[in-house]
Amino acid sequence: MELKDRVCVITGGSGGIGRAMARAFLAEGAKAVVLADLSADAVQSAAREIGCEGVACDVTREADIQRLVGDTLARHGRIDLFCSNAGAGGKGVLTDASNTVWQAQWELHVMAHLYAARAVLPSMLARKEGYLLNTASAAGLLAALGSGPYTVSKSAAVKLAEFLSITHGDDGIRVSVLCPQGVNTAMAPRSLGDGQTDGIIEADALARVVVEAIRAERFYVLPHPEVEEYVRRKGDNIERWLRGMRRLRQKTVALVAAATGSKS
Repeated sequence: MELKDRVCVITGGSGGIGRAMARAFLAEGAKAVVLADLSADAVQSAAREIGCEGVACDVTREADIQRLVGDTLARHGRIDLFCSNAGAGGKGVLTDASNTVWQAQWELHVMAHLYAARAVLPSMLARKEGYLLNTASAAGLLAALGSGPYTVSKSAAVKLAEFLSITHGDDGIRVSVLCPQGVNTAMAPRSLGDGQTDGIIEADALARVVVEAIRAERFYVLPHPEVEEYVRRKGDNIERWLRGMRRLRQKTVALVAAATGSKS
């Protein structure tokens, strides 16, 4: 899909990735870009800086998403591309992550994508055309050892995107899932799965990859191309991959213990 003359909505729009995608879409000639984020002040400031629209929206509330979609349709007549991009880190593994943390990550990384699809699909299906871009993470394809809630919810986000593509791919609906490693934003990790990433990239570089992937209508959007090979190796031999991840975890635990003087 070409972005020229398209109407685009981006949640998580005041952050680095959201802002970068908005700038990239406008540079491609998008007719309108609507940024949405939790903080009205932050998203309106970002919108003024970029030259687009800014709307306050809590993506974990379905009524907010429905209002965002309804208001955009009323103003512009259609939504061509909906980028469900909002996300946040979540610390903890299993016993040290509270139910509150697990639920918050699930609401933000899974239910928000579902709410967006429910809200925007009817108008797209009526036109027999539309594009959904859901932001997940390389952690959803592989693992982030230091964060169970983040990894599991991002994995579910990938599966939801797959399900949307399977269900509506023959109805004119295109679906992509964005799975980056480290990006130089406010929540940028310096490691993935407690191992080093393949480099921290700038949000503008990521946005260029997104534009290329949308043009080619690729399902996986991988700003770090190495991730594709890692996923292939995982699929080729899951037992080997699990053993390798356990070794990585043991190494990380030992390094942390050495750094802190812990004997555990």
